Amino acid sequence: MFSWFSNFLSNDVAIDLGTANTLVFIKGEGIVLNEPSVVAVDQSTKKVFAVGAEAKAMLGKTPDHIAAIRPLKDGVIADFEITELMLREFIRRSQKKKLFIRPKIVIAVPSGITEVEKRAVRDNAEHAGAREVYLIAEPIAAAIGVGLPVDKPSGNMIIDIGGGTTEIAVIALDGIVSNSSIRIAGDEMDEAIVSYVKRTYNLLIGEQTAELIKMRIGTAYKLDKELEMEVKGRDLVAGIPKTLKLTSEEIRDALSEPISQITEALKAALEATPPELAADIVDRGIVMTGGGALLRGLDTLLKEQTNLPINVVDDPLTCVVKGAGKTLDETHKYDRILMQSHHD
Repeated sequence: MFSWFSNFLSNDVAIDLGTANTLVFIKGEGIVLNEPSVVAVDQSTKKVFAVGAEAKAMLGKTPDHIAAIRPLKDGVIADFEITELMLREFIRRSQKKKLFIRPKIVIAVPSGITEVEKRAVRDNAEHAGAREVYLIAEPIAAAIGVGLPVDKPSGNMIIDIGGGTTEIAVIALDGIVSNSSIRIAGDEMDEAIVSYVKRTYNLLIGEQTAELIKMRIGTAYKLDKELEMEVKGRDLVAGIPKTLKLTSEEIRDALSEPISQITEALKAALEATPPELAADIVDRGIVMTGGGALLRGLDTLLKEQTNLPINVVDDPLTCVVKGAGKTLDETHKYDRILMQSHHD
């Protein structure tokens, strides 16, 4: 009786717990929250100052006693305590008035996650207030979110480039047939830009500035008309603030290393694909999701490298959470896909 009552009152939740952003989907409502995965904490009292966008605005700008922390690194939990605080706050915001009932939660995780990391995610969600926790591999969630027929025997290939990981998977019959999960993605691109500017111009820029450069003038393939942008940072020689102009050509050069690693991982995944499914992929092409799909010219570059059609979906940032959200309606239908958390 209580279980029926709690089902009736609680809003079941799907979460894309990302290195860069966390998205929350509520059954019957859709996406209710999309915030950066950042928490600002008072170092001495451990009191939370801000969570999400407000905390991200503090990155690199806090006084000594406040730390703006990104608790996830490469798609997995790096700081257990802070992740729990963040999850608790995001669940609280999304549940609105239904605070007294614990929701069922489906969390999307990288396909290359270890058993220990799975347990950490599950424990975190339970401590943050979940009644039941299910995990779903990000590439499958993305495929469901895009509307691919994951339960059919035909092969679908997806490349999901997030903040911390790039997930490449061939999916058929509700499972991952071959996959490659590498911890090279948006964050590594930002780091590559920081080190390029430092190496070339002796200018130190912050990670938020690097991300802005990537979004505004970042490109993986030659543009018809190259872009440029003014960048402010600290001159490492003179020690004073300085402004300089960067071009999209330079940023393409800066990004070449992480992008070539993603390209190699995609080729390796294609080599490991069974021939019958490879034939399906030649017909259907590769679906690209995640924030990395928004990098200019990346689809063109991958198409050139693989000779396969690359299809970037309409809203690549939300596919994973939408797919995880779809599984809330029919948990039994997705039994083979969802990994229920088991206690030891």
